[in-house]
Amino acid sequence: MAILEGIKEAVIRGDAPATTAGVDKALAENIDALTILNEALIAAMEIVGERFECGEFYIPEMLIAARAMQAGLAPLKPLLIESGAKPLGMVAIGTVQGDLHDIGKNLVSMMLEGAGFAINDLGANAGPDKFVEAVKNGANIVAMSALLTTTMPAMESTIKALESAGVRDQAKVMIGGAPVTDAYSQQIGADGYSADASSAVRLAKSLIGA
Repeated sequence: MAILEGIKEAVIRGDAPATTAGVDKALAENIDALTILNEALIAAMEIVGERFECGEFYIPEMLIAARAMQAGLAPLKPLLIESGAKPLGMVAIGTVQGDLHDIGKNLVSMMLEGAGFAINDLGANAGPDKFVEAVKNGANIVAMSALLTTTMPAMESTIKALESAGVRDQAKVMIGGAPVTDAYSQQIGADGYSADASSAVRLAKSLIGA
């Protein structure tokens, strides 16, 4: 459908106004909100992720595409809720306690939202209690970020807090950030590690069998 292709192209080139205009036009033509989400916005972000992985796109291009996607998603959200459309899962995402960096976390958050996940953004400097509360409130994925080696231990502390609260088995835990490795993920008992925002989407889907 040409109108959906137009929205998709607008997202890929990071044109937020054109994305929003396209979504508004599609809604005016009675195209279903879920169809717009799946066939335009999510489809666009899949292409953006592929282009990033093959070196055609870099982080700035991913970021502006994700922002365009979010602009297009805004008018759809109330309609999706109204229709009872279910997200792939609920992700509680945050930069761990003691770490104030949030650019990487924000990009991962936007990419996950673009893939169809509901997001509970806990922000930067998020203590273990915030993650525990989020899981109690229905998050089935916990995504933690750290940019400093000195704050990485907070990831393990958060996993232990989930265990102490008796909710560890209710959510999959994924971690990432510049100093983080797959070996560290295994060492602290996380369920997975991703090196970048694009692979984070694949990991989140695989963790919940989506």
